[in-house]
Amino acid sequence: MYNAEIDRIRTEYERRARDIPGDFYALTRPANLFFYQQRSRVLLHVLTRQGLMPLAGKKILDVGCGSGEYLLDMESWGAHRKDLAGIDLIESEVFCTRSRLCASPTGTRPGADIRVGDASKLPWPEATFDIVHQSAVLTSILDDGMKKAVATEMLRVLKPAGIILWYDFLFNNPKNPQVRGIGAREIHALFPDCLVTLRRITLAPPIARRLVPVTWIGAMLLEKMAFLNTHYLGIIRKLSYRR
Repeated sequence: MYNAEIDRIRTEYERRARDIPGDFYALTRPANLFFYQQRSRVLLHVLTRQGLMPLAGKKILDVGCGSGEYLLDMESWGAHRKDLAGIDLIESEVFCTRSRLCASPTGTRPGADIRVGDASKLPWPEATFDIVHQSAVLTSILDDGMKKAVATEMLRVLKPAGIILWYDFLFNNPKNPQVRGIGAREIHALFPDCLVTLRRITLAPPIARRLVPVTWIGAMLLEKMAFLNTHYLGIIRKLSYRR
């Protein structure tokens, strides 16, 4: 149904792979390490507050899993590899994730369930996962119908007491018309009949890339000023769930 949009997304990722330096998002760059550590601190706090820690026994899906970094974090925070799942459009990314997570080196642990596919029709039964995560996936989808379908599928595979973890930017990127920021009103519209809690995090990258190499503490202080932050961290629950 969304073949044209899927082709556009694949073409855009091919362009990024060709035009963006391979280490552009590497943690060896100070600003990237800053983004990663700050986001990890917030995620761990949120997971604890939501009653989802420890992660052992929790089933976790990453929509747009890329090369598996988020799933590896979840494993390092206590999730079992056999309970991890991911899906991505890009076959090379899925191959990378499978090589990292689909088996233990000794073959003694079951691997993660990593699929190539379109998130508008997720290949898992309803109410499968305790946590469904997406990071910078919905802003990469410009077709409103497909965006809504992906959000609906994320809710379908979520357990009644589970949460969707949303991490995505809320502003358009004037240098990249192939993505579109998603604000609070649109997030609420994508997940009707849900409790949506949003928090602004992640210091604006143009500021962080200049400031972090000079003063990490200064960047942390600026990040406390929410209006300088470019992303929403969202916790989305079905209203049918009562704690």
